[in-house]
Amino acid sequence: MAAKREPVCQIFSFQDIKTSPDPIFEPPATSTPAPIVIDNGSFQTRADWATPADDFAPPRLLFRSVAARSRGAARGETQIGNDIPNLEPLRWLLKSQFDRNVVVNFEIQELIYDYVFTHLGIASEGSVDHPIVLTEAPCNPLHCRQMMSELLFECYGVPFVSYGVDGLYSFYHNNTQRNPRQPQTGIVLSSGFHCSHILPVINGRLDAANCKRVNVAGSQAASYLQRLLQLKYPGHLAAITLSRMEELLHEHSYTAVDYQEELEKWRSPEFYEREVHRMQLPFSGKVPGGCVSVEERQERRAQQLRRLQEINARRREEKLQQDQERLDRLIAVQELLEDGMLDQFHKSLVELNMDSAEELQSYINKLQLAVEQGRQKLLHSDGGEGKMEVSELEQPMDEADGVALMDSDFPEETLPEKPANVVQPAFNMAEYHQLFVGTERLRCPEILFQPSLTGEDQMGLMETLQYVLARYTPEQQEALVSNMFLTGGNMQYPGMKERVERELLAMRPFQSHFKVTMASRPALDAWYGARDWALEHPPSGGGGAEGWISKQDYEEKGGEYLSEHCASNVFIPMKIAKAAPARPAESSVTTPASTGPAAAVTMVTSPLTPSCSTAAVAVPMVTT
Repeated sequence: MAAKREPVCQIFSFQDIKTSPDPIFEPPATSTPAPIVIDNGSFQTRADWATPADDFAPPRLLFRSVAARSRGAARGETQIGNDIPNLEPLRWLLKSQFDRNVVVNFEIQELIYDYVFTHLGIASEGSVDHPIVLTEAPCNPLHCRQMMSELLFECYGVPFVSYGVDGLYSFYHNNTQRNPRQPQTGIVLSSGFHCSHILPVINGRLDAANCKRVNVAGSQAASYLQRLLQLKYPGHLAAITLSRMEELLHEHSYTAVDYQEELEKWRSPEFYEREVHRMQLPFSGKVPGGCVSVEERQERRAQQLRRLQEINARRREEKLQQDQERLDRLIAVQELLEDGMLDQFHKSLVELNMDSAEELQSYINKLQLAVEQGRQKLLHSDGGEGKMEVSELEQPMDEADGVALMDSDFPEETLPEKPANVVQPAFNMAEYHQLFVGTERLRCPEILFQPSLTGEDQMGLMETLQYVLARYTPEQQEALVSNMFLTGGNMQYPGMKERVERELLAMRPFQSHFKVTMASRPALDAWYGARDWALEHPPSGGGGAEGWISKQDYEEKGGEYLSEHCASNVFIPMKIAKAAPARPAESSVTTPASTGPAAAVTMVTSPLTPSCSTAAVAVPMVTT
C-alpha cells in the first residue's frame, strides 16, 4: 500500500500595501482640449485624459475615494487618496463623498476634483477648459445631479459635461468590440463597493423603470468577514483590520457554484487541511519567560552587568559635572567678598538663599569633598574596579533573570530542579499568530446571493433578477438573458460566472437559451468605456452634441438637465404644477351681520391637481 501523503499547509502573509503619493503629470499636447474621463466610484476614483492610447494602459490616477482631515485643520492639510499611505491609523478620520452609491457630500467631492485636476497638470484656480466625462449612479436623483453640475460649471467653469452609468459604459465597451453596429439588448449585473444593480437594456437604451438595486456588495462582505474572524480569534482583534479583510476578499475568496455542497466538502479533515489558507500575522519572536540554557542566561547576565555599569558611570559623570559647575559659581561669589564688592556679594547670597559668608564657605568645602570623591570613583570605574550600587539602579529589566541579579533573597538553589527526561511542550509563536481562513472564503461572497446570512431582510441578486425578468414578455426575456453581462469590482471572485449560469439554469424554462459574459476587466472597463465614448463623440463647439451638456444648456435648462446617450440614465424632467386661476362660481362669500359698513371676506380655493402633492391657495380680501 502506498503511504498517505501529508497535506501541504498553505501559509500566506498579508501584503499590507502602502500607497505612495501620485506624481503631477503633464497635459497632452493636442490642438483641442482633450476630455477628462473620471470614473467616480465609491471605492476607487479613476481619472485620465481621453486620448488614443494603448487599450490595456490603466488610467494614470487610481486612488481610494476618501479624504482625511482632522477637526479644525485647514483645507490645505487634507489628505486625499494615495496621500494616505496607511488607512488604518486614520480610519476614524476618513470621509467619503458617497452615501451608499450617491454623491451627497459635495465638499469632499470638490477636494477630490482638486486632487484630480492638480495631478493631471491643470491649474484649477482660473477654470478647467476641458470637457468632463463623469460616471454617476443608476437613476441618480435630480438634486444630486443638479449639485454636481453646479459644482462643475460654477466652480470650475468647464465647457461641457457628460454623465453616464459605469455599468453601461462597461457593457458597451465589451459589446462594441464584438458587434459595433447593432444596438444591444441585454441585462447588466453590476456589483461594486456599496451596492449591486440590475440594469436591463432594451435596443441600446436603459430601461430605467425596471432597474433594481440590492444594498449588498463589497463593503458588506468585508465587514462580515471581519466580524467572523474577530469572533473566531478574540486575541487578535487589533490585527483584524478592514484593509486586511479587503485583501482577503480580493486574493483568497471564491464563489461556490453550489453553496451547500461546497460546505459539505469542508467537513472532511483532508479537504480542510488542503484548502484552508493560513494567514500569518506579523509578530515578534521574543518569548518572555521562555526556556533558555545556562550559557544563555549567564551571557544575558554579563550583558546586563555591563549595561548597568555603563549607566552608573554615566550618572557619576553627570553628577560630577553638576557639582563642579555649582562649586565654580560659589567660588566666584566668594571672590566678590575678597575684592571688596560687598553689594554684589550680598545680592548673590540672597539669590543662593544663604545668610552669611561662613555658610558659603561651608557649602564650598562640602562640594570640594564631593567633587574629589566623584573623581576617585571615576578613576576606579575606568580601571575596572568599580562596583555596582543597587541603590542607584533605576533601569527596568527586560528579562526575568535580571530580578535575581538585583535581589539576593531568592537564590537559584531554592528552586526545585526539573528532571531532564521531562519534555516541555514548545510554544509555537508563529502558529499562534496565524488566522485559519476556511469556510469564510466562500461564506462572505455568498451574501451577494443570500443577504440573510448577515441579517439583511432583502432579496439576493438572482431573486431580484427573476423579479425583473418577470416584468417583461417571454420574447423580451429571451433577448435579455441571451446577453447577460457581469461587471464591477465585486464580480471578480473565481466561480462567479459559473454560479450565475447555474442559477439561471434553475430559473429559466426547460431548454431555454441564455449566455453569460464576464467583463474583460471588471474593475476598469467602466473607465475604458467612458474613454472610448468620449473619443467617438467629441463635443461640438456650438453645443447640441448628443450626450454633452454645455454651459448654455446648464443656464437655460437647469442643473438637473441630462443629455441622453447610449450609456446614460433616462432624463425625466421635474414638472412643477401651477395653481389654477380662481373662479367666482367656486368662491364662498360670508357676510357677517353688523350695523356699520359690512366687510365681506371671500375665500377662494383651487382643487388639488393629481400631479403635485400641494397646491397654492389664493386668498383675495374684498372689502365692500
